[in-house]
Amino acid sequence: MPDDLLLEVLRAAREHGPRPALTDARGRTSTYRELSDRVLGTAHRLRAEGMRTGTRMLFSVRPGPDAIVLALGTVAAGGTVVFIDPGVGPELFASRFALADPGWAAAESLLYAASAPGPLRALARRRGVLLPNYGRLPLRHIRSGPWLPGVPVRAVSTRSLFRAVPGAVPPDPDPDQEAVVVFTSGTTATPKAVVHTRGSLGAALRTLATRCELGPDTRVHTDQMMLGLPALVAGAHWTMPPYGFAPSADPAAVAAGLAGATHTFLVPADLAVILDSGVALPGSLRQVLLGSAPVLPPLLKRAQRALPDVEFLAVYGMTEILPVAIATADEKIGHGGDLLGRPLPGVSARLAPDGELLVSGPNLCRGYLGEPPLTEHATGDLARWDDDRLVLTGRKKDMIIRGRTNVYPGLYEPAIADLPGVAGAVMVGVPDAIGDERIVLVLTALPGTSAGLAQRVRAALPDLIDASALPDEVVLVDELPLAGRLRKIDRTALRERFAR
Repeated sequence: MPDDLLLEVLRAAREHGPRPALTDARGRTSTYRELSDRVLGTAHRLRAEGMRTGTRMLFSVRPGPDAIVLALGTVAAGGTVVFIDPGVGPELFASRFALADPGWAAAESLLYAASAPGPLRALARRRGVLLPNYGRLPLRHIRSGPWLPGVPVRAVSTRSLFRAVPGAVPPDPDPDQEAVVVFTSGTTATPKAVVHTRGSLGAALRTLATRCELGPDTRVHTDQMMLGLPALVAGAHWTMPPYGFAPSADPAAVAAGLAGATHTFLVPADLAVILDSGVALPGSLRQVLLGSAPVLPPLLKRAQRALPDVEFLAVYGMTEILPVAIATADEKIGHGGDLLGRPLPGVSARLAPDGELLVSGPNLCRGYLGEPPLTEHATGDLARWDDDRLVLTGRKKDMIIRGRTNVYPGLYEPAIADLPGVAGAVMVGVPDAIGDERIVLVLTALPGTSAGLAQRVRAALPDLIDASALPDEVVLVDELPLAGRLRKIDRTALRERFAR
């Protein structure tokens, strides 16, 4: 039978009924049986309220067990969950709203209150957040939380949806059903949204659950659905940190939350902060998944020294298809380049004539909302084969043009970052007076190694990288700028900082 996200979760619920499934930040736990009852009850009541197959729901509910139940219940009712950020600005929100063409909206009660005319909306505006008036959207509404001024009077509460319905019937298999829409890039004029089906998500979750060896004896601590949903498929226990919690802000709280956990997910920047803090992570950890930004050997070496019994896995993928490949810390450190690893079972990969990586597989999204279906995804990443393993050589959009030479930073940054004393290395192109680009190499230092580091690195570069890629300037900074929720390196900020 083809993969199916919904049926996989419900199968696990039948198999592991009394075992703990989901625990929120307050320690409240739902068993697998309770999870199944709440999901099926939600689906039954949504259909009774008028939801039909193909109906899309704007989804702005904070990560937590209630959000998981509501999302799965919506899909079980035949609907589609459209993840949308109401704080993106009025014009972009309006264009995304028009593309999604929703019939329902689900949001926190506080969001309804803060977006309605009144003191909360004025406060949000003073903080630079321009919210649409959610309660005035011409949709059916679901509120998560108590009724507050600004919440539509007829909004359905999640509490009323979640009650079990005796004899509720599970949905039929339908791997082709549209399940999730995620907005990614795009502009106000042409917004872009990825569409996943129950089948593509099911394939992704099965692959991760198998590679991460998740099962009833494991506990996953994360707010990332990428790891949490595979845990549910495998019968594991998923515990969630407080909403909005930033690991880098309080490493001690991270360690406390991970007590008893076997698996978690971190972005590299957060792992670096935790290692710098000296806070000891619990001995129960077996695997730490790393992703959403480049995972370089210097960080992995530090992580292995601090946690020698933990397996660190660098996950390569994107919204359109996840995961594509996974490399262990030993593999990445031993390779020297930016190793992605072998394509995972079922994933096909090939290189375009310009070196761009093209991927496909059962976990590939259906396509972009309003566009023809995809048969493969052009990643925008440049890669090469090393036997049967993929090695990242750069990003097409990060390419630096110097004279007649195209310089791809990703081809050289891992080797530079592996030099003694270097914590991080980023190459950016800065326009010069004649339209060419200067190459600026920006470094951060490991503790106690900053004195003379830029000079030592410059001296080592001719024997390390191609002459055509040698930087015009090598600078040392205290820290690299990060941007976005996933804390990726902000190359735009670096270009602006070093422009002349």
